[in-house]
Amino acid sequence: MKLVIAEKPGVGMALAKVLGVTEKQNGYVEGNGYIVSWCVGHLVGLANADSYDEKYKQWNIDDLPIIPENWIFNVSHDKDEQFSVLRSLMNDDRITEVINACDAGREGELIFRLVYNKAGCRKPIKRLWISSMEEKAISEGFADLKDGKDYENLYDSALCRAKADWIVGINSSRLFSRLYNRTLNVGRVQTPTLAMICEREGKISNFQKEKYFNVHLRADGLDAVMEKIKAHDEADRIRRECDGKQAQVASIKSERKTVNPPKLYDLTSLQREANRLYGFTAQQTLDYTQSLYEMKLCTYPRTDSCYLTEDMGDTARNITDIILRRLPHFENITLTPDVHRVLNNKKVTDHTAIILTSELDNVDLDSVPEGERKILFLIANRMLCAMSEPYIYETVTGTINCSGYSFTAKGRYSVIKGFKGIDEAFRKYQKCRDDDEPEDTVISLAEGQCFNDTAAEITEHYTQPPKHFTEDTLLSAMEHAGTEEITEEVERSGLGTPATRAGVIEKLTKSGFIKRDKRNLVVTDNGNDLISVMPDIVKSAKMTADWENKLALVAQGRYTSQQFMADIEKLIDDIIAAGKSDIDESKVSPHESGGEVVGICPRCGKNVVITPKAYSCEDRNCGFVIWKNNRFFETSRKKLTREIVEALLKNGKVAISGLYSPKSRRNYDAVVCLDDTGDYVNFKLKFAPRKVRKGGNA
Repeated sequence: MKLVIAEKPGVGMALAKVLGVTEKQNGYVEGNGYIVSWCVGHLVGLANADSYDEKYKQWNIDDLPIIPENWIFNVSHDKDEQFSVLRSLMNDDRITEVINACDAGREGELIFRLVYNKAGCRKPIKRLWISSMEEKAISEGFADLKDGKDYENLYDSALCRAKADWIVGINSSRLFSRLYNRTLNVGRVQTPTLAMICEREGKISNFQKEKYFNVHLRADGLDAVMEKIKAHDEADRIRRECDGKQAQVASIKSERKTVNPPKLYDLTSLQREANRLYGFTAQQTLDYTQSLYEMKLCTYPRTDSCYLTEDMGDTARNITDIILRRLPHFENITLTPDVHRVLNNKKVTDHTAIILTSELDNVDLDSVPEGERKILFLIANRMLCAMSEPYIYETVTGTINCSGYSFTAKGRYSVIKGFKGIDEAFRKYQKCRDDDEPEDTVISLAEGQCFNDTAAEITEHYTQPPKHFTEDTLLSAMEHAGTEEITEEVERSGLGTPATRAGVIEKLTKSGFIKRDKRNLVVTDNGNDLISVMPDIVKSAKMTADWENKLALVAQGRYTSQQFMADIEKLIDDIIAAGKSDIDESKVSPHESGGEVVGICPRCGKNVVITPKAYSCEDRNCGFVIWKNNRFFETSRKKLTREIVEALLKNGKVAISGLYSPKSRRNYDAVVCLDDTGDYVNFKLKFAPRKVRKGGNA
């Protein structure tokens, strides 16, 4: 009898149905020569630090680095029952081999192997590696099971990733929490991602807008422009000299341009599009797509590939026909799919691009929940666009002379709609629009053409700051961060993987380091505080890019796990050294060194003491802290002195003169009030009431 272990119960039941396994038991299904069970996600994981030594319950810098010689693995406290079921089944004498049917990827391999090893199983392993939950794909996968030994390197890569995350997270969090007297959670992907958001917010906060002027020349439907004139006097002089004068078309330049169809979706590009069009978070998109996968309506979602394998041409054609027949968005679309555009064996990694399956032909679309249905429609649209013709358009640039000045008129129009016609039909039906999409603007000009009695006008504009990150643009930044550090033969790049980026964004949000402001992601004071004390080695995407490079080489058998872990041990030594480099050790622990007291903590009543980069409560669990490089005071161009902090702690407020306003570019006087939310410290301003003159108005 063979034991099949899936990652989740729903997947296990789908496999059981195909295998003809029907007898339900407690935690598994049996019959037809198989037992099918499941892991319920991560059943087994790395133990906490205090499992190795009781002393690690106290976060002491002298104990760092913590690097276990013999790693301990524990069963998740709420999953003991299912682990017991799997352990019993694995050691059942009836079982001759175990089939790993967990998700076909690095993390799926890790989930299975940790359970297999923890259960003490030694039976032969076979590997089910599929990208679709369609019955045909499952049947073909079981007919072509791989030897588990072929995936040893992939498991080594996954285990190295888990151990490295543990080492960096445990040691860095303890180090910086003790150094700055506040719990600071540091993560390999989380921290550099937060650093990117902080950097963007800093550029927005410090942005100095500048005024500029455009001069427009208008006549008979013509709108020609001279752009970005800095001085109003100069713009007004040009306006006066051109107003009412004759203008002539000096030259016309036409250029035909081609835009190739988009690639099929990988997870990141699907998440970006769903955020841009529907406002879905990355996690929502992943959840909806995973649900479609388990409903057998799409292929495996956690993929970084945008192509199909070359043997899938007929499959792509068949699904395209189903989409055109079943979805009302495309009822007026005629398409002969160019499947060769989406086939490339060399660019398919663990899984193909995300596409729909032939199950679409059997499903009642009204029964599919709204979120999943919108994702289904997006995938359908992308499939048709990817296999359509290029979009060809013409640009026209006219140069118009008037009174010795040169103006420009621009237009564009479509020549062949190609995939754009499909995309426009989809968006019109879905009632959604991409605001970045340019519209056709037709201009009719002839060289030498004259315009009499032109009207010249000035419009006023301002330079714009960088835009806040949205989940769309942050996912793109994460995908490309540190890619200069990735070698050409390695597919993975950036911060995290397609499977983990959504979780990183959610973790940053739940931890209070960033917050959602409509569709924007903005950093909180907590997030700024964390990044302000992190050394560059922790904030840089280079570390993660280097990890992904080496982890991919481990999976390929070209780099050993021993080499990788030696690199990680060296890395954590460097992080600890960097963290301590500018620290006055006498002030690391107020309890031991008697850090200088500057006042009473407004939260817990204990002492607030001076640490190297902050004024913080001596009780680390309290969390009250005023950072010396405080954002408000830096923006106001005032040094946060000990005297100011003492006044804030004693009176809750302090009068300060000469504060600077980046918005008005002026100095002002105000009373700065301490505003402690209980999570982080803010400052509010109070201004003296304006004096009213007798017999006059305020």
